[in-house]
Amino acid sequence: MKIKELKLYTNQLESIKDFYCTTLGFVENSTHNEQFSITVGSSKLTFHQSNAPHVYHYCFLIPSNKLLEALAWMQKRTFILEVEENSKIVDFDDWNASSFYFYDGGGNVVEFIVRYDLKNESTEEFTLSSLLCVNEIGMPCSNINALNITLENKLNTKFWKGDLDRFGTNGTQDGLFLLVNFKVKDTWFPTEVTIVPAPFEAEIENQGVSYSLIYDSLTVQTKLIEV
Repeated sequence: MKIKELKLYTNQLESIKDFYCTTLGFVENSTHNEQFSITVGSSKLTFHQSNAPHVYHYCFLIPSNKLLEALAWMQKRTFILEVEENSKIVDFDDWNASSFYFYDGGGNVVEFIVRYDLKNESTEEFTLSSLLCVNEIGMPCSNINALNITLENKLNTKFWKGDLDRFGTNGTQDGLFLLVNFKVKDTWFPTEVTIVPAPFEAEIENQGVSYSLIYDSLTVQTKLIEV
């Protein structure tokens, strides 16, 4: 599965825009008063103005040999969260992955992740162009099993790893929905940010087929995108 487009909502649009376009140096590929978009590898990321506050966890994929280089690059530009005392990198042995975390300008929890199984090493120096795609989006829910069944039926995706009670994943290592039961798991790792369902829109590609997806009020709407 691949996340081709992701649209998030925020009441701190200018702060997030300043983070991505000024602090990190992304170039806007579309903008107007109510939203802006940037290109992240093969994905398009858009933030749209909302009246209500929303907080998300989302993740960017980087080449599997660039974690330390990416960390050094980002530390020059923003604060990196400690995952434990004196450590900013977390290793997920079960996922064969490693990552680090930071906040964007709106308080969203953002992650850079390497997935060693993908074998997507790069010989180029790390820059913004090294980011490969939007790789994960958090999908808080009250029933992981029910949401997973809905995604499987509507997108033809599959449960990947985790469990159906607290935290599970749907998709592939190229793109994942993080299915989190907010009644059991309170905060986004490695922060104290409370997990609350938040609306988003996405374009997903799975097995060569593209779908639009709207997630709002714990409901999923999808539509096949005709080519």
